Amino acid sequence: MKIPKQGWRALPRRHPSAFLLTAQLLSLVLYALLYGTPSGPPVLGAFGVLILALVVWVISRSHTIRWITWILAVPAFALSLLSVVLVSETLLAWSSVVEAALYFYAAGSLIAYMMEDYRVTTDELFAAGATFTLLAWGFAYAYLVCEILLPGSFVGDAHIDHPLAFLEFLTLSFNNLSAAGLGDIVPANPPARVLVMLEQFAGVAYIAVVVSRLIGMTIVRYESK
Repeated sequence: MKIPKQGWRALPRRHPSAFLLTAQLLSLVLYALLYGTPSGPPVLGAFGVLILALVVWVISRSHTIRWITWILAVPAFALSLLSVVLVSETLLAWSSVVEAALYFYAAGSLIAYMMEDYRVTTDELFAAGATFTLLAWGFAYAYLVCEILLPGSFVGDAHIDHPLAFLEFLTLSFNNLSAAGLGDIVPANPPARVLVMLEQFAGVAYIAVVVSRLIGMTIVRYESK
């Protein structure tokens, strides 16, 4: 069935979470294609700024406190743009702190959006996926900050000769959040271990509370027809 032109124009308004989820998954493809290449850091940095814009857009459409959004969003944009141009560990640490806070706040906003009624919409299903990736990105930035402040917080046999990159922290984050148990990177000190445990708890709680609720309400909706 062909979607009319007005239908295409309404998609961003009706399904903002789908655009955010698509952009985040596309960034994983870009990481795979550009990792280790000279053009990788600037392209991925610029795409990260685009994702930040989508995050702010999605948050602004939910019932959240707007001034908190902008307090987090403005420095996140500024620091992200600077990190594309300048190579500074201090700048990277501050940028990661603010971006982690923004991603966690966005995840909380989407969870509140999904829990505010007893009706499951298509956008809420996209929001479930987007929330998972927001949590994964947020903890990846938290791991990066932990490694910068306390070098050697995360170790792995395959990464002895070079420092861990953000993609490796993101892989670790996805493994912990999904409880997959895969990976060659382990926490090596108490702060890192606590972060890992917090993410594992967040992953289990998210599946048990949010995802199971959406599945249950979807089943009830179809059985009542």
